[in-house]
Amino acid sequence: MNTLYCPRAPNRSRQRGFTLVELMVTIAIAAILLSLAAPSFLAFQRKAELTSLTNTLLAALNTARGEAMKRNSFAMLTPLEGTDWSSGWRIFVDRDLNKTFDAAKDLVVAEQAAPSSSLTISAVGPAGQSAAFILYNGSGYALSDRATLTIRRNDVDRASESHYTRRIVVAPSGRTRSCRPADDTSCTENATQ
Repeated sequence: MNTLYCPRAPNRSRQRGFTLVELMVTIAIAAILLSLAAPSFLAFQRKAELTSLTNTLLAALNTARGEAMKRNSFAMLTPLEGTDWSSGWRIFVDRDLNKTFDAAKDLVVAEQAAPSSSLTISAVGPAGQSAAFILYNGSGYALSDRATLTIRRNDVDRASESHYTRRIVVAPSGRTRSCRPADDTSCTENATQ
């Protein structure tokens, strides 16, 4: 007698996948990891925005100085609105040297819109007064004497404010440097180059 061999059919009652308990444990672990990582990510994001704005303002200062030397003329960096640096800024060639922007006479090089409302910018001149402009001559010297621009986050507590503050110092020679008050004791509003 010949019998045919027939292999057993696979057990179809056994399903593959995750159980509800496994899924809930995985979601709980992910939630715990996210709650631990969120504050670090927020601090990283705040510092990245601050660094980005500082670099943008440094580039604007270097652009104004470069335009002054390229055109052998006077170039300025001024706030868009009065003396409020947080309103954004404008770089222009001041053809009549009246230290104010005149759309009919002056040549606009670049404009920057206002930064995020969580960032504030202020400028202090050599005598501690508010600096309304940074002026460069054709040789690249800053004619507005020494100025210090302070960029800070206004959405952090006072205890950590120095970690979220950057300063840009413009020397009479036209050179600029940025510093962080939390790391550099010479990084004050009246800092010298």
